[in-house]
Amino acid sequence: MLSTRFLTGAPVWVDLGTPDLDSANAFYRALFGWEFQSGGEQFGGYGMYQSDGKTVAGAMTVPAEEAPPSWTLYFKTPDADATSKAVEQAGGSVRYEAMDVGDLGRMAVLADAQGVGFAVWQPGTNKGLDLVDAPNSMNWTELYTPDIAAAAAFYGKVFGWGTTTQTFPGGSYTMIHPADGTADDMFGGLWPLADAPEEVEGGAYWTPYFQVTDIDAVLAKAEPAGGTVRVPRMDLAGVGSFAKLADPSGARFALMQPEAPSAG
Repeated sequence: MLSTRFLTGAPVWVDLGTPDLDSANAFYRALFGWEFQSGGEQFGGYGMYQSDGKTVAGAMTVPAEEAPPSWTLYFKTPDADATSKAVEQAGGSVRYEAMDVGDLGRMAVLADAQGVGFAVWQPGTNKGLDLVDAPNSMNWTELYTPDIAAAAAFYGKVFGWGTTTQTFPGGSYTMIHPADGTADDMFGGLWPLADAPEEVEGGAYWTPYFQVTDIDAVLAKAEPAGGTVRVPRMDLAGVGSFAKLADPSGARFALMQPEAPSAG
């Protein structure tokens, strides 16, 4: 799962771009108890979602005509400019060139060879999220892609990610970990877009999973708060329970309730 060790190539940040920030703030407060702390005019209204005073995500207003509502994952890099070049060399593209964010760090917004957006973060004074792999914070990521082999090759060239394939009745799941990590540092998985019919219309994308302690209670809050339950609760023995949602503006994300450790 994720950790705040923040190895190179691992997820270090996640943020929401939405045309209606007030609606999003109310929705995520209802689901997770998050409170929004604005960075003010200095950062164009960009702010942080906090859980018990710890930053778990960022958020900003993005007009609908500029980009669809979405969550964006940021992966740690020691050099945002060099990673941007590596992305282009691997067949991807640079959407926004590397830029400084005050003394907090340096970022670039990119797309992989299949056109899936993501970002990189070169830490300055901001090393990353305060809280991960805990209730009401991000604890997993997943890429829905039309070509798993091509995606693994692309990110392998850019970040050096390692992969582990786990088989199950009827298929397999490819999991990813940083180049300097091991299977214990796995932070996400790759899933074929064709095998996720609920994702085909929205297209390939990276989705964050947020950990909860009572998935049924959170799902019960989603629609009254203006969201949509896209895929209801699913249980996977030995792992936990999952569900997919969309917020009031349509940004897609998922929930995970890890299975409780067996006694003894």
